[in-house]
Amino acid sequence: MADKQADKSPDLRSRIVAWLEENRELVVLLFCLPASFVFSLLLSARAWLRARNSSPQHHDARVRDIQRAVRVWGNDPAAKKKLLCTARPNWLSLSTTFFRKDQCHRIPVPLYDILSLDEANMTVRVEPMVTVGQITSFLVPRGYTLAVTLEIADATLGGLAMGTGMTTHSHKVGLYHETIEAYEVVVADGSVVRATRDNQHADLFKALPWSHGSLAFLTALELKLVKVKPYVKLRYLPVRGQRAYCDAVRKYSGALGPKEAVAVPDFVEATIFSKDEAVVMLGDFSDGEPGVPVNHITAWYKPWWYKYVESIMRSGRPHEELVPMREYLLRHNRAIFWVVEDMLPNGNHPLFRLLFGWLLPPKPAFLKFTTTPGIRALTFAKQVFQDIVLPINDLERQVDTSEELFDSYPLLVYPCRVYDRGPKSGQLRRPPAKHLVPGTDYAMYNDLGIYGVPGKVKRREPYDPVDAMRAMEKFTRGVGGFAFLYADIFMTRDEFEAMFDLALYEEVRAKYGAEGAFPHLFDKVRPEVDVIAIGKEYATK
Repeated sequence: MADKQADKSPDLRSRIVAWLEENRELVVLLFCLPASFVFSLLLSARAWLRARNSSPQHHDARVRDIQRAVRVWGNDPAAKKKLLCTARPNWLSLSTTFFRKDQCHRIPVPLYDILSLDEANMTVRVEPMVTVGQITSFLVPRGYTLAVTLEIADATLGGLAMGTGMTTHSHKVGLYHETIEAYEVVVADGSVVRATRDNQHADLFKALPWSHGSLAFLTALELKLVKVKPYVKLRYLPVRGQRAYCDAVRKYSGALGPKEAVAVPDFVEATIFSKDEAVVMLGDFSDGEPGVPVNHITAWYKPWWYKYVESIMRSGRPHEELVPMREYLLRHNRAIFWVVEDMLPNGNHPLFRLLFGWLLPPKPAFLKFTTTPGIRALTFAKQVFQDIVLPINDLERQVDTSEELFDSYPLLVYPCRVYDRGPKSGQLRRPPAKHLVPGTDYAMYNDLGIYGVPGKVKRREPYDPVDAMRAMEKFTRGVGGFAFLYADIFMTRDEFEAMFDLALYEEVRAKYGAEGAFPHLFDKVRPEVDVIAIGKEYATK
């Protein structure tokens, strides 16, 4: 009898999965969106209460509490010691993985305040749990924004510092960590260390980016600012032909160097809708211009922004408009780039937006909070969520490889400087000399964002997520690129160390006592489940 029941369970699971796939939009509409909205209200209420009780003056006291907790852990018998991690729930992280915090010693890090604004030095000091939504609301009315931010309001500034981030201003300033002036951290012995690029802790300063909380507990950041104006004047350029749009991105990002006489705009990005069609978007700070329309692109009743961009592609006509500064910064938030379309294929319909648009976006924390093991398996077996940074000279090959392996559009392209900081400068390998922009110390790379359901899955054709992802990782290593580590990786330890330079990281782990106190970077970011085995199980043949 037990054997018969065991034989039936895979069939039952398959039927449930098939029903959820076939009726996903209905499930999302009737359950996920309303529940996510209530969930979001609760989180917003909690954030409001925190803001009401904001106490930057008590920052040092809060840090001392963290120090005490670490020192108490340090006094535990060696046989009972577990590795350290923060007590923040996994579901609040934007990572697709679920690191096994239950196997670690969890330390509360309740640090949510904006600490100070230094307008003379153009920096802001923040605690790590400050969100993008919070900091943009604080800075933009004052005429500033972070030099690098993210388009998702729930992302935390500490998470970006320990991981990474880029924006459409990164072709001028580089990755997020290039804009960090100082880190304040609590290391394994409970000491507070302030690391800058030119003090005695410069080695730690270089190793903290991309460390994902595997070296110390972050307690504060000092971040560079840029001055902004009320609007971004956006120019939309529909481009047909792969070489033409790739050349346009290289040209306007400054990747061609001084030989190309073109004014480099403040913001550059491209959305690729097919192998031969893209819209290149160029933005500049603006006080407003008579005759140029203002578009409130984040209004709940408006088309999803990338769908609006797609309509410009179809028209074939260049277009320009003014977008309020904060709305521009959060333009991808409402549709979570284009991920929401896979949940709600009709979500951009005017009637849907009119009736239910105010419920969007589904809260990322809610989606992760409600992720079951089965759904977790589907996230990498039936979908792709990857941000990969590659030399912009290879943009055509990137698009070709993505189409061959995933056949998923749109694709996101943000150009970004990657600086050559010399040997042992952190986990990112130095860009090859052949990629350096003439006369500079940086190469121009680009983020290739691949999000959605692969074309073969949509068409119910054979698709092996393991083969596809490992092939993409191999291509990335081959051209000297690197993957953002918020998403699932399929690499072995040796392959991971071929992609990233861990020489300085290992030295810093030993010097600051992180070995035996914090998980290793590879263990921190690798999936908590066997993605290769599960991916093969779910592969469609």
